Amino acid sequence: MCGVTDQELLEEVRRRRAAGASPKDIARSLGVRPAQVEPLVRRLAAAAPAPAHDELVGCWISPGWSRDLLVSSREGWDDNDLGPAGPGGVAQVLVAHAGRRDDVRVCGYLVDTFCLGVKGGLGPRRMRRRELAGFVRTYFAVFPAPALPVPLELAQHVVHGAVAFAAGLGLKPSPEFGPVREQLGELTEPCAITFGRHGRPLYVAGPFDDSIAIMRAINAAVGSDGFAVAA
Repeated sequence: MCGVTDQELLEEVRRRRAAGASPKDIARSLGVRPAQVEPLVRRLAAAAPAPAHDELVGCWISPGWSRDLLVSSREGWDDNDLGPAGPGGVAQVLVAHAGRRDDVRVCGYLVDTFCLGVKGGLGPRRMRRRELAGFVRTYFAVFPAPALPVPLELAQHVVHGAVAFAAGLGLKPSPEFGPVREQLGELTEPCAITFGRHGRPLYVAGPFDDSIAIMRAINAAVGSDGFAVAA
């Protein structure tokens, strides 16, 4: 970069580094030697305040999460109507917190909003912050629309509310929920979501479910007329 001052070069390196570019990529894009860029990267890293440990980096939920639920919606509780062909009764949640230096700690939650509560969990998984955007796309790739950035508050209502709903049916969350529960924080108010399909439990059997035990538990909790089973 001929005719560029040291300060201008520093600002270009800062901008590209913030976007996740490596020192070699920055040098290549600016047309300078890596030896010119690397000291500037170190200088910026030394001057940057360290992110607070456990600071929330991002929270996302799958599109169509509110389908057939009764929701007292709040600001930021967005959804994307995927129409009748979209998934119903399932939501995926992903939460990322700051780790040390430029790492993030990511936890995922698979939620059956109609009946079973939390069916699976992912993490905590550590990765570089620049890897997070790609991981978010991969985690929600099964859905026909992108994930929705939402407040952590919504994730707490969806996950903890679904766990409480399932508990009322005599059902426990997946063991995978234990390692990721703490990263979500606790729900400290009444849940603003009524779970079940239009408020009524609907059991959709999965390939690894003990369906007989599940239906026996639900029947004991609400009676044979208190829930439905998907055909």
